[in-house]
Parts: sequence; C-alpha cells; structure tokens
Amino acid sequence: MRILLVEDDKRTSDYIEKGLASSGHVTDVLADGRDALAASLREPYDVAIVDRMLPGLDGLALVRGLRAAGGKLPIIFLTAMGGVDDRVEGLEAGADDYLVKPFAFSELLARVNALGRRPPISQETRTLCVADLELDVVKRIAIRAGQTIELLPREFALLELLMRNEGRVLTKTMLLERIWNFNFDPQSTVVETHVSRLRAKVDKPFDVSLIHTTRSTGYSIHAPR
Repeated sequence: MRILLVEDDKRTSDYIEKGLASSGHVTDVLADGRDALAASLREPYDVAIVDRMLPGLDGLALVRGLRAAGGKLPIIFLTAMGGVDDRVEGLEAGADDYLVKPFAFSELLARVNALGRRPPISQETRTLCVADLELDVVKRIAIRAGQTIELLPREFALLELLMRNEGRVLTKTMLLERIWNFNFDPQSTVVETHVSRLRAKVDKPFDVSLIHTTRSTGYSIHAPR
C-alpha cells in the first residue's frame, strides 16, 4: 500500500517508516498539517496515519478539511492524546481509527492493514432501502422521501450498519466494535450521541420514525409495524 504518514517527531516517523517499509509498504512522510491536507487531496494514498499535534494545521483540522472536500481516504490517528473525549473528538472529525502513543508497531500495522482491506462493493449491495429511506453506499448519499440527507462519515457508517441489519437490534457493544473498531470505556456516550444526531437528520424532519431504541438492549431500524 501507499501510506501517508503525518508526524512532526522525526524519531517517531523514522521508526514507523522503517517498519512499514519492512512490511512492503511505501510511505510518504510529512511534518506539516497544511502540506499533508494538500497531499491527501492530490495523491492516491491507501491509508493515512496522522498525529493530532502538528504545525501548520492540527490533525483534527486536517481530517475535517479532507472530509469536507469529499475525501474518502481511510485515516488512523496516532497520538498521545488518549482520553475518551479525545478519541470521540477524533473519530467525530472523520477519522476511521484511533491509536494512542506509546504503541506497539505490530498493532499499528494490523490496524493499517485492516483499513486498507476494503473489498469492492458489488452492485447487489450498492443501494440499501428501509421504507422511504435509501442509502447509496458507493456514492455515499442518503435520501429520504426524495430529500438528500447530509451525514458525517461516522453517521453514515452507523446508518449503513443499521440498514444492513434491518429489523435486528444491535447492542451498544456491537456498534462500538463494528463502527469504532475497538472498545470504548463502557461509560462512554459516543453511541448515544451519534444515534441522537442520526435521528435528528433521518427521523425528525419526517412523519414516521425508522430508528428505534430497545431499552437496555440497543438500536434497530425498520419501518413501522
């Protein structure tokens, strides 16, 4: 894979670049967030590894800028900022994964490889439908009753998972593992927050609610019964 590494600590970037090279990956290293944003929009990278504390443009602004421009590059934050709120903030900005320093290179490599394994989407799964809600998983567009719904990357992933499991209750733990790729503090409200935001966009403007809560269990999506 071709990987973009955005890290301003040279010792850390040299260590990661050497490890990735020994695993057969080609890595471009940049230390400035502004330069990295331009490169991520211009070059066909497979995965980006991004520190949060960067000169020029911090990691959060970099990721938000990339997503705002329509960039779909898979991104993993690699940072010393390891609090639950820090992780939630990073993932809500549009990152796909979050790894805290100090880290084991083997884990970083496993996560990078996982992000890089994105099989082609078949025509059969291109469009998901629940009642009058349609989700085009190729164009990344959500439409309900003819109205386009603007979703952030994590909101889209959450809605896609619910729609692929129409009528099935997915627990908070299942959502954390599938959408965020690792376990959060059990007290984290990240799932509740995202479901609430998703409802505000998918259900609130319309007459019928599709997203449902099963108390003490989890969430599901289905047409009224």
